[in-house]
Amino acid sequence: MTTQHQKLFPQATLHANGKDYTIFPVRQTLAELAAGSLERLPYSLRLLLENLLRQASRGLAHAADIETLARWQPEAVPDAAIPFMPTRVILQDFTGVPVLVDLAAMRSALARHGGDPAAMNPLIPVDLIIDHSVQVDRAADPEALKINVQLEMVRNRERYTMLHWGQQAFKHFRVVPPGSGIVHQVNLEFLASVVTCSEQNRADVLCPDSVLGTDSHTTMINGLGVMGWGVGGIEAEAVLLGQPYPLQIPAVVGVRLSGSLRPDTTATDLVLTITGFLRSKGVVGRFVEFFGPGLAGLSLPDRATIANMAPEYGATMGFFPVDAETLHYLRASGRSEAQVELIEQYCRKQGFFFTPNSPEPQYSVVYHLNLEDVTPSLAGPRRPQDRLSPAEVQDDFNRQFTPLPVKNTSVDTVDQLTNGSVVIAAITSCTNTSNPDVMIGAGLLARKARARGLTCKPWVKTSLAPGSRVVTRYLEQSGLLPDLEALGFYVVGYGCTTCIGNSGPLDESISTAITRHDLTVAAVLSGNRNFEARIHPQVRANYLASPLLVVAYALAGTVLIDLDTTPLGTDQQGQPVYLRDIWPSKEEIRATVQQYLQPELFTSTYASVFTGDQQWRDLAKEKSTLYPWDPDSTYIREPPFFHDLSLQPPPAADIIDARILALFGDSVTTDHISPAGSIGPQTPAGLYLQQLGVPPAEFNSYGSRRGNHEVMMRGTFANIRIRNHMVHREGGWTRLWPEGVEMSIYEAALQYQKHQTPLVVFAGHDYGTGSSRDWAAKGTMLLGVRAVIAASFERIHRSNLVGMGVLPLEFPEGVNIQTLHLDGSERISLIGLTGTLEPGGQILLRIDRPDGSSETGPLRLRLDNAVEIDYYRQGGILHKVLRQQLQSQ
Repeated sequence: MTTQHQKLFPQATLHANGKDYTIFPVRQTLAELAAGSLERLPYSLRLLLENLLRQASRGLAHAADIETLARWQPEAVPDAAIPFMPTRVILQDFTGVPVLVDLAAMRSALARHGGDPAAMNPLIPVDLIIDHSVQVDRAADPEALKINVQLEMVRNRERYTMLHWGQQAFKHFRVVPPGSGIVHQVNLEFLASVVTCSEQNRADVLCPDSVLGTDSHTTMINGLGVMGWGVGGIEAEAVLLGQPYPLQIPAVVGVRLSGSLRPDTTATDLVLTITGFLRSKGVVGRFVEFFGPGLAGLSLPDRATIANMAPEYGATMGFFPVDAETLHYLRASGRSEAQVELIEQYCRKQGFFFTPNSPEPQYSVVYHLNLEDVTPSLAGPRRPQDRLSPAEVQDDFNRQFTPLPVKNTSVDTVDQLTNGSVVIAAITSCTNTSNPDVMIGAGLLARKARARGLTCKPWVKTSLAPGSRVVTRYLEQSGLLPDLEALGFYVVGYGCTTCIGNSGPLDESISTAITRHDLTVAAVLSGNRNFEARIHPQVRANYLASPLLVVAYALAGTVLIDLDTTPLGTDQQGQPVYLRDIWPSKEEIRATVQQYLQPELFTSTYASVFTGDQQWRDLAKEKSTLYPWDPDSTYIREPPFFHDLSLQPPPAADIIDARILALFGDSVTTDHISPAGSIGPQTPAGLYLQQLGVPPAEFNSYGSRRGNHEVMMRGTFANIRIRNHMVHREGGWTRLWPEGVEMSIYEAALQYQKHQTPLVVFAGHDYGTGSSRDWAAKGTMLLGVRAVIAASFERIHRSNLVGMGVLPLEFPEGVNIQTLHLDGSERISLIGLTGTLEPGGQILLRIDRPDGSSETGPLRLRLDNAVEIDYYRQGGILHKVLRQQLQSQ
């Protein structure tokens, strides 16, 4: 470290637990830069500044980066990117398998070029939690958990074998086996340290825990005061291989909370209210930070619930600083007293600790929310930001699916199935299963309903997927699990299940009735996503709700009901039973939580979390540096990304005479773009698998086959609800030009590739909303799409496109597909890519029409910093990293 570095980046010593630790003092740095007091900065930026100081000491950040962030002003946020390097990376198996496949492919490429493949390892700790593969095949059955786990292992044996290989082959790579819990809940309850210690220059360096994850809901950890958010698998790979994450310095939105929640409301109601409110304000790409007197009344799980859904309200983070409640939760969840004391000392020393008397930081904008104004809420039927009160659901359903006559049908065990019938009621997803208040509340409501003789309707598929085994244990010890089971809410597995579309099949009689009578039926789940075709292909109306309301709607059997005024049923005496009659009080809930949620539950549950059961241990194979690719595998294939890699990137070139693959409207999500859910027999992916001898019964899901690029590229843009305006029907269809013949998007892309015709995609606002699916970008690239032109992009997907070498461009204000009169028959050229590219600069769009006319106009380049420009020039992040590895050996 140079003398200048020593002056700008001072170090200090913190004595704690009988040891001396090196820290990078943020307050002292601000003083030396004469950049104002620490208290004026939002807490999240204080953590970011410490990260820069520490990275600068390693040569990964510069003095200019530190000065720029230190002089941050709320009214004039600098348009600049800074390097962020987390202390760790977290993966789940749907996105983690492609990461591991890419790492294995990079090792194979290194070997082909004469390099040392064993040198390719993660440079920072990586944890992969297997939680996205369990499916609800069996439900409402005491054997459901056992059967679903057995089917999970059979279906995913090849994927899990590779993960087991990766755990042995790579350094700094741990795997939490299936059946342990949901990635974000395991992160919250066990993995997160809040403050971490590492060795640097032979000194023990203390720093804030920070994480990037390949799931957009990584933000849940913000509730614990840990900086972190979701990125694409491509970005995660680059970070774990030592590439800092380029972060645009954000505006920081402050949300001042006051008051306290009403007795009839839950944290779920609060987060659905916040989601709708902040989404309407527009916080995409910003940090959101919560503060104010209302914070004192929110438990840590309440805060984690709110932080979890930052992607739904559009923010990069939903941050809560470390305070006394953080320390209380850490002790309650079994963290050691020495660690908790270290966290408090460090955070107070650094100015990271929030107290009710702390000065209010300066924010870019401040919004106010009185918790007393929050009312019972659901969100749906298609988007998490569309909040409804229970009383509004019926009328809104009739408006959304207008006008639907009430159709009654009689099938086998079903007395009455109609439009609006609830066919799926699922307590699932980290958003709520991490919160003991709502889980205990659901159990108490079930107990009261059972005591009054109420039962769930026979057409409702009920399921309980706890976020960790801790949840099952406190439900068992409190005696509430039998009450939930009596209503059909048996444990079906430990994973995301219904929230990511692994809801499993409906009863055949139900499925047949829905199809035969063209019924619009509903799902109610305690999840965070309800986009079209996500939950179940036959369920068009999907509502997010608290676990308590999930139970209530399972009892009602329909969403066409006002829970305030209509009884859920009648008791043994024939008396009506209303929801208010069985709703547990906050006092009941808190008393039960305090009695049964003890630290020992956490310490004993997580004592052997990396070991797994015998089925997992039996997957172990002989250790090898290179992965033994099986050319006949239908799950794991070596991707083609690095087959023809040159040591130097090819020269930049304009995109000339491209064809339009699709014209999309607003709010096209990664669920629409990236393959997800079940694989249809007549889809390109289904036909491919059948050609290889895989029967439809063994297709599994797209998510489980993310390690096979042949499946995934065939499923890209193949969602049954996607709408390409080049054709007049839903689904993955387009027209091949100049012939104008209608065919699947995959088949058209193949035809264009045969003629070496580049492709572009046009879209409206919020392109790429949703989960951080790297295959939404990988599949786009493999289909031959060179650029995506949209009105606006969601943060993660835009970054993923850049990471795969696909150019993101934005229309100027007032320009869109309609004003350009595009119908898909045009030829498109993008001019200005050969010279020096400037972040946010202009590229020329030329449109050549079949009648011989043409027009030109500007587009905004959405390469937001010099690092992204370099990635694009290299053909993507991974190509750059691999070239660096080759050049360094």
